Amino acid sequence: MKNGLKYRRVLLKLSGEALAGRGGLPIDPQQADNVAQRICEVHEMGVEVAVVIGAGNLWRGRIGLERGMDRATADYMGMLATVMNALALMDAIERAGVVVRVQTAIEMRAVAEPYIRRRAIRHLEKGRVVIFGGGTGNPYFSTDTAAALRAMEIDADVVIKATKVDGVYDSDPKTNPDAVRFDNLTYIETLNRRLEVMDSTAISLCMDNELPILVVNLWDKDSLRRALLGEPVGTLVHV
Repeated sequence: MKNGLKYRRVLLKLSGEALAGRGGLPIDPQQADNVAQRICEVHEMGVEVAVVIGAGNLWRGRIGLERGMDRATADYMGMLATVMNALALMDAIERAGVVVRVQTAIEMRAVAEPYIRRRAIRHLEKGRVVIFGGGTGNPYFSTDTAAALRAMEIDADVVIKATKVDGVYDSDPKTNPDAVRFDNLTYIETLNRRLEVMDSTAISLCMDNELPILVVNLWDKDSLRRALLGEPVGTLVHV
C-alpha cells in the first residue's frame, strides 16, 4: 500500500444529482465546487482518480419513454447530458488547482477528447483526474455499467459509488428507522436481494471480474479519505 492507501487507483461513480442545487437548479456551481473539493482531497492523498457521472439532474430517459419516445433516442440524450455534467465538474476541479481531462464515448472533439483507454491511463499516471462522459457510447446501458466497464479498462482497484447515505441498507433508511445497514455483501447477495447498489448489469460485470464496489456517503467529510485508508466505511460489495 502506497502511503498507507488501500487503493491506488479508483473509479468514482457520481449521480447527476450530486451537481443539482436547491430550487430545481440542474447544475449548481456551488454544488460542483463541493464535489470538486471531495475529489481534490482524494487526489492530494496520491490516489489516481477517474470519474463517471450520471445525468439525472438534466434528463431521465424514462420520462421520454412514458411519452412514447424511442429508447435509443432517450438514451443518447442522457449520454449528451452526462457530457454537460462532466464539463461542469471539470471546470470546478480545475479552479481548485487540479488538472483534468474529459474523455467522451461519443466523439465531440471540440469539447473533449475521444475515449482512448491507453491515453486515459497515461493521464492518470501523470496525476490528472479523468472524467468519462457519454456513458458507454451505446443505448440500453446505464452510467452504472459505464462506470464498471471503465473501471476495468483502466485497471482500477475499486468502484466507489458515492451516494447521500452511509452505505447499503435492507430498506430505505429515510422511511424505515429500523433499516439495517450492511458492512459487507457478496455480489450474489446484492443481486438476489435486489439492493439498489448499481444496476444488475454493472454488478454482474464487477462480479465476473472480481472488482469490488464500495458504497460511501460523498457528503460525509471524512468517509472517502477513511475508505481509501482501508478503514471500515460504508458497504463493500465483493466476492
